[in-house]
Amino acid sequence: MEVGNLEGLEPVSPNGQYFSSDVITLSVLAVLEFEIPIDIESQTMSLLKNVFLPISPRFSSIMVENDGKKEWKRVEVKLEDHVNIPIFPSNLSPESYDEYLEEYLSKLSTERYPQGKPLWEVHVIKYPTSNAAGNIIFKFHHALGDGYSLMGALISTLQRADNPSLPLTFPSRQLSESKKRENFFVTKIFSSACNTISDIWWGISKTLKEDDLTPIKSSNDAIEFRPSTIATMTFSLDQLKSIKNKLGVTLNDVLTGMIFFGTRLYMQEIDQSSSTADCTAMVLLNTRIMGDYMPIEEMIKPNSKMPWGNRFTFLQVPIPKLTELSNADDFIRNTHKMIKKKRNSLAVYFTSRLLEIVNKFGSHEASSRYIHRTLKNSSLVISNMIGPVEQMSLANHPIKGFYFLVPGLPQGFDITIVSYMGKVRLAFKMEKGIIDPQKLKSCMENALDIIVKDSNKNPKLNN
Repeated sequence: MEVGNLEGLEPVSPNGQYFSSDVITLSVLAVLEFEIPIDIESQTMSLLKNVFLPISPRFSSIMVENDGKKEWKRVEVKLEDHVNIPIFPSNLSPESYDEYLEEYLSKLSTERYPQGKPLWEVHVIKYPTSNAAGNIIFKFHHALGDGYSLMGALISTLQRADNPSLPLTFPSRQLSESKKRENFFVTKIFSSACNTISDIWWGISKTLKEDDLTPIKSSNDAIEFRPSTIATMTFSLDQLKSIKNKLGVTLNDVLTGMIFFGTRLYMQEIDQSSSTADCTAMVLLNTRIMGDYMPIEEMIKPNSKMPWGNRFTFLQVPIPKLTELSNADDFIRNTHKMIKKKRNSLAVYFTSRLLEIVNKFGSHEASSRYIHRTLKNSSLVISNMIGPVEQMSLANHPIKGFYFLVPGLPQGFDITIVSYMGKVRLAFKMEKGIIDPQKLKSCMENALDIIVKDSNKNPKLNN
């Protein structure tokens, strides 16, 4: 049932419109893994009604279109329509339920949202897998918000497992004052001028030219609607921080460089000739002023410094070739330099303005086609989020791990990263039958081992 009339409706953000079109529809799947069997059916509706829905009016809204523009319209929410508890065969092994969970996630990734209902779902998987006694999956349409917003919403429904009266905390993301001054003066005055033109030209060329076909990129169309394979890996945050400190880079540089190196090792193992193939990664960039997570009530205030919504763009980063670099650490050094250069460029903001112009004088569908083509022409997408330091719980059910996926991307290789309780979790969503998940994971582990050895021998990068 609709609430109110069409006057005073909140407009859907430009990014929200781009990612909710006939051309491209993105979602976020957050998978919570529980230590104990799930037994919260009696509390589910109460939690959703009293805790989840009040977080944002968008959770009680549907999209309507007026004069070609999409807006949020409040409706009455029937909670029972949003909660799903699938039935699998009973008394199977955890390894068998791993396969059922993977198939379920693959199916969720390709399913459209029901018409006339708010764009979120909850799926309760009560069967034990290799990693958990049970799983709960939250599915959000990306138009509701980006990873930062949805992480904040999800955290608002959870508590600290050790002491529910204390708030969950996150690793600090504050920049030092010297770094802020460096970013302002060097980035805005000198580096931007040097980098922007070349990055704009290179970005346009990559939008027009597709990456080479390789063991991680097939020629299939409509990959976002094809079955996918899902695999995850866990790494020690302390070990990654040790590499970061030795090389004088960021944690994201270490992770992205490791992914690039591991991907190239996999490609070479599958097909030696792919070693020289041109491959591009789309690396997600949060365009907010970097800082700690804010409470939801602060994020939704007008003129918030860390506002709710879709505040991100993608950096187009070429994946270095094995023949171009002398050792494993060079992948991290190279990644550090490339991402720093592109952050210092105004090309990403040029792209945002270009999409706004296309949207204003054309349509959001035209902007969606541009984004879809740019994503499809690349080989992989990398996105990351920061999770809590402490263990979380939901209704006194401790959460031992979690990861997220971004369905709807028109590539066959998507990688997401999240930190939690001193660990870093990588999740791979791959086109089924194209990438061998076990061999890929082995190459990623090998990449990290080589990087650790090289970082112990090589000097610190001079920033």
